[in-house]
Amino acid sequence: MTLDGGANRGRIPIAHMRHVYRLDEVEKRLGKLPPREHEALRATYERMLEKGSDRFQVKPSGLPAMSHLYDELPNFHEVLDDLKRQLALCSDSHDALEITPMLLLGPPGVGKTHFAREMAQLLGTGMGFISMSSLTAGWVLSGASSQWKGAKPGKVFETLVDGSYANPVMVIDEIDKAGGEHAYDPLGSLYSLLEHDTSHHFIDEFAEVPIDASQVIWVATANDARQIPDPILNRVNVFQIEMPDEEASRKIAAKLYRSIRADHAWGQRFEPELSEDVLAAMGLMAPREMRRALMTAFGNAKLAGRDALEVADLPDGGPRRAPMGFMPSM
Repeated sequence: MTLDGGANRGRIPIAHMRHVYRLDEVEKRLGKLPPREHEALRATYERMLEKGSDRFQVKPSGLPAMSHLYDELPNFHEVLDDLKRQLALCSDSHDALEITPMLLLGPPGVGKTHFAREMAQLLGTGMGFISMSSLTAGWVLSGASSQWKGAKPGKVFETLVDGSYANPVMVIDEIDKAGGEHAYDPLGSLYSLLEHDTSHHFIDEFAEVPIDASQVIWVATANDARQIPDPILNRVNVFQIEMPDEEASRKIAAKLYRSIRADHAWGQRFEPELSEDVLAAMGLMAPREMRRALMTAFGNAKLAGRDALEVADLPDGGPRRAPMGFMPSM
């Protein structure tokens, strides 16, 4: 099956169908379950059979327009350059989209997770999200044995089985926070998942049915590479993401202001552009804080009966860029 058509900002994707698991394997597992036992596992197998094994494997119909991303993400140019090279290789062929796993290293609020979402939208595929900072069990990636009380499948399995795509963007957020407080290494399954040859037959410990995870596009984020095992670092392209400078931050804030204004009916009541003094104030903010700050400012200006935002409308506090030459203590 091919979904093709005219071009838009990211081009309409081409989609083929790919089997992500074998139905006969699921039926075999289901048939071996004792009656009235393992109800959660039974429900999982029945869901797999109901959904079927085919998922969309998508890629852009040509080399997509990326100039808007270079404008909106000025501190991600190195990553975008690498992504463009890999997209060019398959843009005019029948080859599947193949993106080398990447690790985005940088301070909090620099826009790493936002980049992953923009990347998923550009490629026309879905996105799965795993936050390692809120990890409560070592089996979040690979599932836990059905013999354990309260066990369930891992995020990789759920994203492929419950989603629509064979090649979703899978974000492992704050991978450096996956410490050694668990019974086993929570990143252990990544060693095979990040290898193209071994990821074809990924086995979730709950379902125990081979899943084809070879097309998953991996994006990991971290603040500190020293907390990441070498076997992971050796399997990914590492990019150091810096905080955008003040001029770049002003451009990001201006674009975000226009976007918020255009997305809401109430936005038309405000001036088309931010004033220079507000832009200067927002140029000191981390990208993560800008939307929250602008929404607060819009509300304050509305309450004051004004159609233009002022510096006083911005919230106090919050992360701010350190002055040039100053490095905060760690």
